[in-house]
Amino acid sequence: MGAAMVGLADSIMVGHYGTADLAAVSFSNALFFTVMVFSMGAVMAVTPLVGHETGRIEKALSEPGDKTDYIAEKRLKISAYLINGVVFTLLLCVFSLLILAPCIPLLDAFGQEPEVVACARPYYILIVLSIVPFLLFCFCKQFLEGLGNTTVAMLITLGCNLLNIGLNWIFIFGHCGFSPMGAAGAGWASLLSRCLMPVCFMAVICFKREWRSYVTAIRSWLVNRSEVEHLITLGVPIGLQSFAEAFLFTASFVIIGWINKEALAAHHIANQMADLTFMLALGIGAATTIRVSHQLGKGDLHAVRMASRASVHLCLLMNTIGAAIMIFGRHHIPYIFTDDPQVIPIASTLLVIAGTLQYADGLQCIGAAMLRGIQDVRVPMRIALFAYLGVALPLGIYLTFYYPLPFGDAATAGLGAKGMWIAFVIALAIPAVLFPIRFHRQMKRMSKITNDQDLTIVK
Repeated sequence: MGAAMVGLADSIMVGHYGTADLAAVSFSNALFFTVMVFSMGAVMAVTPLVGHETGRIEKALSEPGDKTDYIAEKRLKISAYLINGVVFTLLLCVFSLLILAPCIPLLDAFGQEPEVVACARPYYILIVLSIVPFLLFCFCKQFLEGLGNTTVAMLITLGCNLLNIGLNWIFIFGHCGFSPMGAAGAGWASLLSRCLMPVCFMAVICFKREWRSYVTAIRSWLVNRSEVEHLITLGVPIGLQSFAEAFLFTASFVIIGWINKEALAAHHIANQMADLTFMLALGIGAATTIRVSHQLGKGDLHAVRMASRASVHLCLLMNTIGAAIMIFGRHHIPYIFTDDPQVIPIASTLLVIAGTLQYADGLQCIGAAMLRGIQDVRVPMRIALFAYLGVALPLGIYLTFYYPLPFGDAATAGLGAKGMWIAFVIALAIPAVLFPIRFHRQMKRMSKITNDQDLTIVK
């Protein structure tokens, strides 16, 4: 949620400066977000690998006998993941820049108003540059999560978000001797705050002796092409899975925008509420990957199952609360965003469907996290691509504009915005069902393996 707050804070504060600047920020973030989501997802590959080795160390420490050499070997393995993970992250930075940078001279080609493009270009350049420190922060975050620590990332994120808001106030509106910069000021604030994030992480890692030992153990010979390729093998499918879901929801704004502005506004309201509960599921999912990878490293498959069940139960509880708020508050929530009498009834209907969506969305998020914990990413990627792009998009377009054709009257065809949301429910139910089935099948396969060194399933 903290990562999402940077763009939200920019939008809110720039919106009070000027409409063109707000449109520029929204347009720029739409382009930036798709690449950022892929790269953030790819970096997630670090957590289960580090978590697996951490679990093995925890198991060795709890067993009788001298395991000094074994523990030293596993710690060196974690150091190898650290340095090779940095190489992998830098490759992701280069890839992201190669995708995003060529759009700078082509911003005029997206059909935006000239005034919006003029405001967007300096902001877009700055947030593109910020992806380098942001991805390094994401790597440090995933590395420490693999070691079992999530508090440091939370504190750094919250602190840098406050810094971003303060810098926004200075640069956007022109305080403390600076001239008002509008959208460009928000870009500078985001760049500076994101540059500080990995610096804070490295300071924390070097401060704690246990974490510092992983840094001091790094040697040039630990940089290994096969390890980087292993990270790519795990990271790219996770990134594609994240990209597919993000692309689906981004495309839905374009598709529903074809109806009318009232439908688009209502869609935005329902999506904002669904995002809040999804962030909770995403947090539980991160914890799931940590717990599952740690217990897998210990070779305790019963604990792996217990961790996965606990995550499902917790997610169902949180999503039930979220669904109840949306469904029972459907007549009141829209008034938080607008008082347009044409938008409110559409938003109320969409909130009921969004409430139903919570279970499918939450369970697919937890299922993906469980599979990441056992390093099973390729099949989940195929399931996600099929569900999000193969089912949701064409079904959403059909239900929105053409249902019940060819069985009904063309003049009354189409369910409007609720057609897209019904497609969301159906499509997200596919991974919500298939991910847990895949996980339990993999657990059965691993239960037949007697050597704990071979428990991790990559294929």
